[in-house]
Parts: sequence; C-alpha cells; structure tokens
Amino acid sequence: MSEFVLIPMYEKVIQDLLEKQYSVVDHFFSIEDVEHLRESLLQKYDEDEFKKAAIGNQFNEQIIKTIRGDFISWIDEIQKNEAESIFFDKIEHFTNYLNRTCFLGIQEREFHYALYPIGTFYKRHLDTFQNDDSRKLSIVCYLNEEDWQEDFGGELAIYKEKESINIFPLKGRMVVFESQILEHEVKPVQRERLSITGWLKTRKL
Repeated sequence: MSEFVLIPMYEKVIQDLLEKQYSVVDHFFSIEDVEHLRESLLQKYDEDEFKKAAIGNQFNEQIIKTIRGDFISWIDEIQKNEAESIFFDKIEHFTNYLNRTCFLGIQEREFHYALYPIGTFYKRHLDTFQNDDSRKLSIVCYLNEEDWQEDFGGELAIYKEKESINIFPLKGRMVVFESQILEHEVKPVQRERLSITGWLKTRKL
C-alpha cells in the first residue's frame, strides 16, 4: 500500500463540508485546464450536442421553462477528449482521497456541460430524487470568461437554515456541496454562463 500523503486543498474541502456542508475552491483546476474545458464546451455547443435541460431523472423527466433554462451536454467518459480526460483524472484522485479519509463509499459519477443563455435561471431545488438518493456530493466548476462581474448575475445561491450564501461563477472556481442537504438555485444570468456540473454518487441498491 502506498504511503498516504495529506493534500491541503482536499483537506480544506473536507473541513468545509464538515462545518458548513459546502466548500468553494478557486484553484482546483489550472487556468489552462479550465480554458481547454471551456473550448470543449463551446465546440460541442456549436456542433449542436446540447439539449434543453429537464426536471427530474429518467423516470420523471419534464422540461419546465419556469423552473430552469439551461442547456446541457452529458460527458461520455468512454469517448472523452483530452481536456475531459484531465478533468476526470483529477476528480478520480479527489474521490479516492475522500473515500480513503471520509469513508463516503463513492463508486459512481456523472457530469455534464451546462450553458445558461442570457435571461435564464434554475429555481431553488435539491439535487436528489424521490426514487434515487445515490447523489452524495454536487460539484460545479465554472468555465466563464476572466472578467465575470457581479452585475452579470448567475450566482449560485445556497440555502441554509438561517442564511443564504451567494457564490459568483468566477472562472476556474469550483463549488462542492452535499446533494441531499442543501437547497440551491442559479440566479438569472445577464451574460452567457458556462460550467461543468455533476455528482459523486454511491451505487444504487
């Protein structure tokens, strides 16, 4: 067995999750990696590989414009490109660390690109389903341009019992939070908003 090495960035995420159920990390991925992922997203969007996002899972899927307005493209790990391969390698390393230190039992993952056109949003919701509670941690990595400003909107609002926290989608910023605990929403965007969104999951019984 290889020697276990503490990784400060991962430890910060773990400590944040223990204390407040969410964590914000601004340099999880390098700027170069973020730019390559942004290029990958835009290329797939130009090639019409995105579809209108829906509500619910595959057993209860509806498209409701009054609840969410983003377009998504699921990332196939079998056919991943170079940028996506780097992304998944880092996520796998992070997941293995979590399983070894926190015994979360994460065995699966799913991620998609997300693009919010101007004027769209995603109303307050929880990242879990009545017939599927396998999602444990939600992860969002923002792929926006360098000059994202507060008046562009698109902030992630996380709701806790006595407060709400607004997190702006700065380029390269990653947010991790507990899928089954924290309700959240994406506020209306005034400029096209790009991200990778996904979940670390336990295996369904």
